[in-house]
Amino acid sequence: MKDAGFSKLLVELNKGTKSALTKKKIIGYYIGNSVSTIPELSKELNLSIPTVTKLIVEMCEDGILSDKGKLETSGGRYPNQYGLNPDACYFVGVDINRFSVNIGLINFNGEIIREDSEVSYNFENTPEALETLCQLIENFIDSSSVDKDLILNINFNISGRVNPILGYSYSVFNFDNRPLGAILSDRFHCQVMIDNDTRAMTYGEFLNGCVTDEKNIVFVNVSWGIAVGIIIDGHIYYGKSGFSGEIGHVKTFDNNIMCHCGKMGCLETEVSGAAMSRILTERIQSGEQSILSEFLSQEKPITLSGILSAISAEDPLTIDVLDEMAQKLGKHLSGLINILNPEMLIVGGALSEVGDLLLLPLYSAIRKFSLRIVSNDSKVVLSKLKSKAGLVGACLLARSRMFEE
Repeated sequence: MKDAGFSKLLVELNKGTKSALTKKKIIGYYIGNSVSTIPELSKELNLSIPTVTKLIVEMCEDGILSDKGKLETSGGRYPNQYGLNPDACYFVGVDINRFSVNIGLINFNGEIIREDSEVSYNFENTPEALETLCQLIENFIDSSSVDKDLILNINFNISGRVNPILGYSYSVFNFDNRPLGAILSDRFHCQVMIDNDTRAMTYGEFLNGCVTDEKNIVFVNVSWGIAVGIIIDGHIYYGKSGFSGEIGHVKTFDNNIMCHCGKMGCLETEVSGAAMSRILTERIQSGEQSILSEFLSQEKPITLSGILSAISAEDPLTIDVLDEMAQKLGKHLSGLINILNPEMLIVGGALSEVGDLLLLPLYSAIRKFSLRIVSNDSKVVLSKLKSKAGLVGACLLARSRMFEE
């Protein structure tokens, strides 16, 4: 059985009581603000101090909130600060990659208390692969030190088109008429949500990465594929059905190259890890030299890890292909900057780990093709969380979506 305090709150929320809905807002406020005094919270919620005091006392008694001590002021009585009780509940995030999975566990404060990174997992769009993934997560939960009954929510990062509100994945693991979220909820005996992997990376970077006070963000995930996550006025932008951010499938080139989405000429066919693999293969087969030639001599495909290793080894051909790709990407991101006028554009994903070799030509193209008066407002930076962005985002989404409006 779940923690008694949350069990009571969840029952009240199902009934839609005014008190429960206000408590939900209080939790949401503390997720974004860590600690605050009752007067501060009263002002934020536009409620009287006696009303807020009553609710805070009840939530402390139920173990949902805790007293964080006195706030030192310049004069008068020191007011108490309150915040989330870190041990009240826990959340699990699952970040799925092509050949591995990252699984994390956070407390109510959003602090990661356990993570298993790069767990071997061969991602395939099959029921068997989904079953294997579930077993890995069950093993992770069973071996964790926390009471599994205190795990309130699990969030899965899934690539492609995901409707997080309805719980449907339309790109992978779509084997049943029922929503994937509902199937997984039955499997794990707790609430399970799914979200797009790039959106999760965006959220992780927004809360725990390089963002400070910015509220309007574009995050670019440059990996095997390419996509963007968007935050507007401090909130994730989902679009009507949760499909926002699919910039990789915008018709961009007249190259007659078939994209995995089934259409030709998508941005992803020229700007992505998959595109680099294809271009490098073609150029090596045409006679150009590269340390990646050994992949082809052994009849192996050029992988993303192979590309990153070649860049690290300063392979001229691979760096040349990366430079051309970065310029193409910057040209098309300039249009996005002109449309959205964000405060910050964050470049993340596996290929961002090469640093300035990607960032500098991309930034140069943005400056060349965007409206200067618009792009001057947009800081262009590399992801701070790097390979952990997806896992951090998955964990934090599991927490925040449990209590979002």
